Amino acid sequence: MRIRRDKYVRDLELRMGNGMVKVITGARRCGKSYLLFDLFAERLRSLDVDSSHIVGIALDDEDNESLRDPKALSARLKELTPPDGSAYYVFLDELQFAISDEEIRDGRPPRVYGVLNGLLRRNDVDVYVTGSNSRFLSSDVMTEFRGRGDEVHVLPLAFSEFMQARDDDVYHAWADYIEYGGLPLVATMRTPEQKSAYLTRLFEETYLKDVVERHGLRRTQELDDLVNVLASATGSLTNPSKIQATFKSVLHSGISLNTVKSYIGYLQEAFLISPAARYDIKGRKYIGAQLKYYFEDVGLRNARLGFRQVEETHLMENVIYNELRYRGFSVDVGVVRKRSRDAGGRDVESRLEVDFVANLAGKRYYVQSAYALPDDAKRAQEKAPLLGVGDSFKKIVVVKDVVNVTRDADGIVTMGLFDFLLKPTSLDL
Repeated sequence: MRIRRDKYVRDLELRMGNGMVKVITGARRCGKSYLLFDLFAERLRSLDVDSSHIVGIALDDEDNESLRDPKALSARLKELTPPDGSAYYVFLDELQFAISDEEIRDGRPPRVYGVLNGLLRRNDVDVYVTGSNSRFLSSDVMTEFRGRGDEVHVLPLAFSEFMQARDDDVYHAWADYIEYGGLPLVATMRTPEQKSAYLTRLFEETYLKDVVERHGLRRTQELDDLVNVLASATGSLTNPSKIQATFKSVLHSGISLNTVKSYIGYLQEAFLISPAARYDIKGRKYIGAQLKYYFEDVGLRNARLGFRQVEETHLMENVIYNELRYRGFSVDVGVVRKRSRDAGGRDVESRLEVDFVANLAGKRYYVQSAYALPDDAKRAQEKAPLLGVGDSFKKIVVVKDVVNVTRDADGIVTMGLFDFLLKPTSLDL
């Protein structure tokens, strides 16, 4: 089954010939190799790039084992890209296979980076790389080639992409999506048993194993417990200190605050979770240490909890967060301070939360995730933070129900979840 990922193909196309290493980042099994070798290569051919000028080397392929030596790789690339006046497009997939154990152990810059530097010096070669496991993450290249690396971060399938693999209605597709997520291979599996077994095995035998091996962790139980805590608290305000307190009171663990911070960083580095910081909208500043963590794939989150906590309200919020990031927005949690008087006439301050403040190139949208608006009291509750914002940027309430897109007297737009997820221009409806 062929699933188009037009958004990412377009992202790569916009970076063609920019003189940088295009680094395709993302969680394992999110479709980076397929994007590069199939979809983007197809796009290049449609732009009249000759197939001989699309040079793809998958370093995890046993047939290319000899090319894992940087000298051999460099020599082979020179053979495949003889100067002839036309541009070459070089794809290096799973770059970690060209990094030696000695380089990892000694902390030396991998020699394969020299190969990339050599390619960058040529004005007739455009370079694209992927790679992710315990030995190497694509983000490593971004660090090494600071100023010369251009990142395209790939998420698991957005719901609009996921629908390409479906032949049923949107409601059944949604039920499947929020339970098993959007990893491309999962989208092609037919039974719940296949999906749940694959996701559970993938989390334990690939993602967590990568983290453990990459950082040489010995106390893996604490990492397991931390993942469970984060998965159970998806979309809830927390911070390392609060998590450490949970370990102490519930798990009777003496884990240190620095260890909690490090482990959270490792999970972010592996693209398993993503943070949303709290932003004081009127004060125009970030506040406090608390933030929210969302999973890059809700199926992986559910698998971690044995599919026992599939709460649609929280998962819908996670999906909306991922959709905003998929569209290129940076996403924060908004805070609106409101002053009022209590029954005793004293001045008190309360804080109202806007689920998401989405920013991109001068554009801003305020988005509330509301599973349902059954009555006026619930509508007022969801609108209150948006009414307190006090600026002219668009304010949107997304509900699970199928509703017509409406704009009320306060300028607040209400739309259904499927309109939001499936219409590329939904934020401007």
